[in-house]
Amino acid sequence: MANVLEITTRIIAEKAELDPKELSAESILADLDIQSLELAEIIFDLEEEFDIEIELNAAAAWEKLKTVGDVATAVGELADQGA
Repeated sequence: MANVLEITTRIIAEKAELDPKELSAESILADLDIQSLELAEIIFDLEEEFDIEIELNAAAAWEKLKTVGDVATAVGELADQGA
C-alpha cells in the first residue's frame, strides 16, 4: 500500500481543488477552505481507499484534527486496527 500521508494528501487536494504538491503534513485544514460537504466527501473517500469505517461519532472528533498530517495519522491508526 502506498504511503498513508501521500494518499490522504491526494484525496484532500482533490476535494479542495489544489495541487497535491501544494500540501504538506503541516498544511492547516482550516486554511484550505474545506466546507462540510467536502469534509464528508473526504471522509467517504478515505473510508473507501483504506477499507476503514469512520463512525459518525468519530467524524465529530475529526474536528480536532488541524493538519493534513493529523488526518493521515488518524487514518493510519484506523487502518492498523482493521489489519
